[in-house]
Amino acid sequence: MFISYIKRWAPLVLVVLSLVIQPAAANAEEGKRQIRMVITAAIVSDKGMPVYDEIAAYLSEKTGWDIEVVSGLSYEEADQMLDKGIIQVGYVCGLPYIHKFAEGKYELLAIPVMAMKKGRFPDAKGYEDIPGKYYSYTIVHKDSPYRSWDDLKGKTYAFNELISNSGYNMPRYKLVQLGAKSWQEYFSKVVVSGTHEESIRLVAQGIVDASSVDSLVLDYDRHIGDADALNVMIIEHLHPGGAGIPPIVLSKKANPLIKRVLQKAILNMHKDPKGKMILGKALTLRFIQPDDSNYDDIRMMEEAAHRAGFRDFEE
Repeated sequence: MFISYIKRWAPLVLVVLSLVIQPAAANAEEGKRQIRMVITAAIVSDKGMPVYDEIAAYLSEKTGWDIEVVSGLSYEEADQMLDKGIIQVGYVCGLPYIHKFAEGKYELLAIPVMAMKKGRFPDAKGYEDIPGKYYSYTIVHKDSPYRSWDDLKGKTYAFNELISNSGYNMPRYKLVQLGAKSWQEYFSKVVVSGTHEESIRLVAQGIVDASSVDSLVLDYDRHIGDADALNVMIIEHLHPGGAGIPPIVLSKKANPLIKRVLQKAILNMHKDPKGKMILGKALTLRFIQPDDSNYDDIRMMEEAAHRAGFRDFEE
């Protein structure tokens, strides 16, 4: 297996893991198939990168394909490479997924089910009642007096990216429900942080009053004892029942062998002691068969914002 790490600091940097299979003829010299999988949305935070090493190694062992791990791509770069088939498999955010699915460019491969239960953290609901879903946590500083979105009106706010479901689409829907027509109408100042981790830091250090972040990122950072993650408080889980969790997708230009071989290894990972141990490190129970209707809630929230004439954020 060849594993490489490329670290490039940029405003839109996201952790990337890429999984692509090439036909045997294309790699006849080595007599091997190469696999790449890009991750622009994660089941762990940036601090959990070693977990992806283990997942890559496990899948390589089970499939017999080489796995190449890459980091340093933005959402846009990764999406373009998936579109073109340069990268064939990706772990992506639900919002870009519904757009690419509508364009006929992505196909679902697997959906994760998270392991964290109620009571693990006093302000977090857990996932046992919502398999295949995750939350957008609205957070404030742990010593903040704010307890609701009504309290946040006129305050300062950070979100990570315009193409993020938990960071942008779900809080935008909340604003629509509150009757707002734009971010600037509701908040006195809005900051684009670039990542969920940075949004957490901005809130934890008192630089902004609030943010809404990917529950999987905050859960993981709290799990490992990250100081910033432990310095914030969840005041709302946006959208009752959560929303479609970031899935693993297959580029429509991918070799069909991927779906048959790789999907089998992923879906059976929790049945193997070694696979189950690795999933545990990612706070994941298992992966399940894909179902596109799992992402209808994301479509509903985006469509509601469009119907309401909500003005998207412009710096």
